[in-house]
Amino acid sequence: MTHPVSPIRLGVNVDHVATVRNARGGLLPDPVRAAELACAAGADGITAHLREDRRHIRDADMRRLRQLSAPLNFEMAATDEMVALAIELKPHACCLVPERREERTTEGGLDVIGGGIDLAHKVEKLGAAGIRVSLFVAPDEDQIARAADIGAAVIELHTGAWCDFIAAGRQAEAEAEFARLKTAAGQGAGLGLEIHAGHGLDYATAETIAAVEPVRELNIGHFLIGEAIFVGLEEAIRQMRAAMARGRARIGAPRAA
Repeated sequence: MTHPVSPIRLGVNVDHVATVRNARGGLLPDPVRAAELACAAGADGITAHLREDRRHIRDADMRRLRQLSAPLNFEMAATDEMVALAIELKPHACCLVPERREERTTEGGLDVIGGGIDLAHKVEKLGAAGIRVSLFVAPDEDQIARAADIGAAVIELHTGAWCDFIAAGRQAEAEAEFARLKTAAGQGAGLGLEIHAGHGLDYATAETIAAVEPVRELNIGHFLIGEAIFVGLEEAIRQMRAAMARGRARIGAPRAA
């Protein structure tokens, strides 16, 4: 007897539409228009990371994105400035991520343990404002346990190392990292956390991790915006949804003898 498999959601990150806009100045391309197209093509929500240096998404973008009917996932550093802005905007969710000015993109998971009581207070403050709090973490047992302890509702597992190992052809390391991700997903779910995943995912890796049953949402941006150059954003999202559906269909499927 098989049990029903929960659906998996797709959050589309529109940061790099704003990166292209900002490279030249002006108003185009518009990340809000990209968000609208993404939702029309099957995205379940929109993710945007407002960085301290405003290198891509800007405050005005966040305010306009918040006006859309789709859920908004506000990626942000755990700073007083960002917490205050999140409480003003009241997005559906906030994902707290580590941030360094000199990095090109988020390089690792949040140090939940090192964040101490200050991080716990920020999670509590956001939750009290009715915002669902997610912590972007490496697949590390101690960090995940601490995320549950301080009251996060969600963890988003950092899939970047796994994707990098695959891209470099380092198969043994990729397999070991994927095993860590699966273990972490099970651990987090056992602690009552909702499990998301993201960073570096493409069609193939999204299909693979969609087959990990505790994972409820994938957040993908850079790859989809890159694919949109060649096939259009809506088609890229349709193909991503199809890849995720193929992965989800593996759960509970009978294995060949």
